[in-house]
Amino acid sequence: MARMHARKKGKASSTRPYRNQAPEWLTHDKKFISKKVEELRRQGQSTAMIGVILRDQYGVPNVKEALGTKMATIVDDLNLKPKYPEDLVNLVKQASNLRKHLEENKKDLHGKRGLQLIESKIRRLVKYYKKKGIFAPDWKYDPQKAGLLF
Repeated sequence: MARMHARKKGKASSTRPYRNQAPEWLTHDKKFISKKVEELRRQGQSTAMIGVILRDQYGVPNVKEALGTKMATIVDDLNLKPKYPEDLVNLVKQASNLRKHLEENKKDLHGKRGLQLIESKIRRLVKYYKKKGIFAPDWKYDPQKAGLLF
C-alpha cells in the first residue's frame, strides 16, 4: 500500500534487534534510569528528548528494554503527563512555523501544500484523540489559537 502524503511504496529503514531485556553491557541500574527520567521530565523535556539524552549521554539504548515498562507509563505514574499529546504538539509547532514562513513568502505554493498536509494530519489526530476520550468531544483545532496553546 502506498504512503499517505507521498507516492512512495515500501519501507526502507533499519530495524532494531529483537530483545526482551536490557543488554548485559548496560552499566546503569533501573533505579538510576527511572530517577533520570523523572528528573528530565521535571525539567520540561519531552519523552522523545529524554530518550535521546539517555541514549547519547548515559548509554541507555532503550528505556523499555532497560526498565521493562514504557517511558509513557513511567511519566503517567509520576503524574508528569503533559496536557496535550506530544505528537500533536510537534505537528502544531511545525504548522505554526510554516504559517509564519508563508506570511513572508506568499507565493510559496509548495509550502502552502505542506501546510495543508500538516493540518490534515492534525485534524486526523484530533479525531483519534476525541474517539479515545483524551479530548472533549467539542474540542476543535484552531490555527490562530493553537500557537498560543502549545
